Amino acid sequence: IMFLLVLWAESGYGMMTLNSVLLPQVSSGGQGGRAGVQSHLRRRRRSWVWNQFFILEEYVGDEPLYVGKLHSDVDKGDGQVRYILSGEGAKSIFSIDEDTGDIHAIRRLDREQQAYYTLRAQARDRSTNLLVEPESQFIIKVQDINDNEPRFLDGPYTAQVAECSPVGTSVVTVVATDADDPTYGNSARLVYSILQGQTHFSVEPKTGVVRTAVPDLDREVQEHYLLVIQAKDMMGQMGGLSGTTSVTVTITDVNDNPPRFPRKSYQFSLPEAALVSSVVAKIKAVDLDVGPNAEVDYKILDGDGLGTFRILCDPDTQEGLVILHKAVDFEAKSSYTLRVEASNRYVDTRYLSAGPFSDVVMVRLLVENVDEPPVFSASISRMAVSEAAPVGTDLGSVSAHDPDASNSPVRYSIDRQTDLQRYFDIDSSSGVIRTNRRLDRELSVLHNITVVATETLDPSQVGKAVVLVSVADVNDNAPSFAVDYQTFVCENAQPGQVVETVSAVDPDKPENGHQFLFSVSTEAAGNLSFTLRDNNDNTASVLTRRAGFVRRERLLHFLPVVISDGGVPSLSSTNTLTVTVCDCDVHGNHQHCSQGAELPDGLGTSTAVLLTCILLGTALDMMAEPLLIDDERDIRENIVCYDDEGGGEEDTEAFDMFALRHLNQTQPAGRDAAEPLPPPSLTRNPGPHKDKNRLFQEFIRDRLKEAGLDPTAPPYDSLQTYAFEGRGSATQSLSSLSSLSSLESEQSYEFLREWGPSFRKLADLYGHHEGGGGGVASGV
Repeated sequence: IMFLLVLWAESGYGMMTLNSVLLPQVSSGGQGGRAGVQSHLRRRRRSWVWNQFFILEEYVGDEPLYVGKLHSDVDKGDGQVRYILSGEGAKSIFSIDEDTGDIHAIRRLDREQQAYYTLRAQARDRSTNLLVEPESQFIIKVQDINDNEPRFLDGPYTAQVAECSPVGTSVVTVVATDADDPTYGNSARLVYSILQGQTHFSVEPKTGVVRTAVPDLDREVQEHYLLVIQAKDMMGQMGGLSGTTSVTVTITDVNDNPPRFPRKSYQFSLPEAALVSSVVAKIKAVDLDVGPNAEVDYKILDGDGLGTFRILCDPDTQEGLVILHKAVDFEAKSSYTLRVEASNRYVDTRYLSAGPFSDVVMVRLLVENVDEPPVFSASISRMAVSEAAPVGTDLGSVSAHDPDASNSPVRYSIDRQTDLQRYFDIDSSSGVIRTNRRLDRELSVLHNITVVATETLDPSQVGKAVVLVSVADVNDNAPSFAVDYQTFVCENAQPGQVVETVSAVDPDKPENGHQFLFSVSTEAAGNLSFTLRDNNDNTASVLTRRAGFVRRERLLHFLPVVISDGGVPSLSSTNTLTVTVCDCDVHGNHQHCSQGAELPDGLGTSTAVLLTCILLGTALDMMAEPLLIDDERDIRENIVCYDDEGGGEEDTEAFDMFALRHLNQTQPAGRDAAEPLPPPSLTRNPGPHKDKNRLFQEFIRDRLKEAGLDPTAPPYDSLQTYAFEGRGSATQSLSSLSSLSSLESEQSYEFLREWGPSFRKLADLYGHHEGGGGGVASGV
């Protein structure tokens, strides 16, 4: 088989021709060849090998841009070969002349959008549409031009660098990109330069690294710098495109400035009445640094006020606060001098060579004299007095003086809000405190009073002190039972059985504690059924002396117990213990213990008779008192039943039946209430209503009579029965029917007869008849 190798030879820009090369024959050893084809014949087969076509981007000419030419050796120029183009951009971007094979670009191309296009070429016989050459693939590559400027995609930039950094310190790296082809020409080869800020910073042309250009960048002089960086393609040559970005550089602080006081000395004044822990002066050392580098510590180095004042730093303002540590007195010392140092809290050793990072200042404090209130020699005084001390006993004295140079005399008094009961009094001149009333330790052990000292020359100056008066105890209270005992004894109790254990209390508080003694009064000791045993532990046991207690014979027994204390002098009291006899079961549990009024043991018969006479006389006096029943005690229970509307508006009293019996009657003005009313004058013929009213009146009278004569009914009860509505208001009816009976009516209904038989009945009902008005109303 013969092959024709078609090579493209460049015959001009974008123009290639096809050259045919005769290839050696490829022998066929098989029998499958076409009929009529002899093996000794030599065939030629054309094969296309394509190189790249090139076309410039951004062509702006009016005519389509010529790209290249396709041509086959088979084409004899007689128009029998037709060229076809397919692939990327075929027909839309690239066109081909079917007869000549010329390829043109019909649209402007942009390499940054698409750098090359892959197309396929065919040569077909126009008559048979068969391929005369095998289909081949080729590339049209878009050739770049410098049509894109550099861009800083990450700009604008911000960066920081410390002040006092050495020259060449890297600040930031800027990067620009160029969309042009970096492999073709210099369109994408960039060079960086600095347009603004070049006095303090520089930029490397190839890498875009921004560096410091001077060693003395000072934040205190200038904190921010704005740089403008340019990137230019074409290696920075003339005609290249460029782009710019901005870089904001912030100079960060280092501790390169010590604190400094703006003055060498300060002078302040403070009143001698200034409170301890109050701020009396403020000073400030100025540090040009910021943040932690500007934090200052203050310290008092020396001076005569070293123990009287202290200094702290305000964390918000960095001021030195001079605080009063001890109270000052103008009369004792009128001025103080302090030497104060201010130093940085954090020191950078790299800058210590410039000098110490501290400063010293003198502070003078002048004490101002003020009129001070009197001062007591002791703010709290303690005194003691016995509760048995008589009124007017001296307890002690207090002393106060005016600390000012005037030394005004003072007057003493007691703040009565602290001594409302006026137990104490004080001498206004000497300050001696005396008792003003008898004291009782059991009421108050400690009295807390306030003594006031007032200057006589200036009463507004007042000083106060506290006096604590403790009251000493004396034995002035007798002991008594600790509780109100309820003691029980069983009828079957045996002699010597303990029925109660008693104890005592005493409001007094002896130093060695209470020592109570219990005993039975000697006068009644032989007549008692019980005895007492002192347990020597401030308690005593009550024991039975006999057996055979009987409730029916004697329910209550009384045991007088004498309790004495061990005080000096010894005090005692007699307390009666009541023992109730109870009916108990075999286990000693109480079953019946009801108490009654019985006389104590030893009470005489004459006394009992006297008490009985007094009680009997009182009872007789109460029985002899007459039973008084007045109107206020006459309480009547009324039952009023309303089953209908009743007698109308005039029925306003529950027991006044006159309104119901005499309907439509009112009392004329000026008539005596006791005078009987005349019978009502009816303007109309009542017809059957009169008999009906009389029937109800008789019915009500009969019911009232039966209720009044019934002996079984309780007194003061009344039965009210209302079974009809009454005959209406005394103002007469407002109905038009009753108005027909009036002789003065001018209304005529005779015209109803003219309307036909349907209205004749209405004419009879409403028609006017002279002298027969009552009949019409009665008929209705």
